[in-house]
Amino acid sequence: MKKYLISACLVGENVRYDAKNCLQHKLKQLLDTQQAVVICPEVSGGLSTPRQPAEIVGGDGYQVLRGQAKVKDANGDDVSAEFILGAEKTLKLAQYHQVTHIILKANSPSCGSQMIYDGSFSGHKISGKGVTAALLEQHGFSVLTEDEFLKQLAHE
Repeated sequence: MKKYLISACLVGENVRYDAKNCLQHKLKQLLDTQQAVVICPEVSGGLSTPRQPAEIVGGDGYQVLRGQAKVKDANGDDVSAEFILGAEKTLKLAQYHQVTHIILKANSPSCGSQMIYDGSFSGHKISGKGVTAALLEQHGFSVLTEDEFLKQLAHE
């Protein structure tokens, strides 16, 4: 049986840095039918809602996990520890529930699995993984963006 882990913002929870969400109704249906668990790694790591936007500076999530890059917010504060803690809690949740599919918010410094913002707060994206996506992939999980998952769903 399929079991999903989904970014909380994608099922309508107002947990983004701007206290908004990115509701995707098809993903919310998975939660409503108890096929999914949800988490916001940033909130789970101790960050508030709302909060300053954050970006990875000097690499991507893999480098943050190795201590070679930092996650900084728009004020320049280092929030790497909170991002790592949130990633660890997300991994534990995925393992505990034995999830088979992970759908995380595209472009996020936590959840991005293809592209992330470049750390300049200019809106420019680069190829890379967020901290949570990187940690999950290091532990054998495949991470999809909401768009990738919805495309797959349309072809099933």
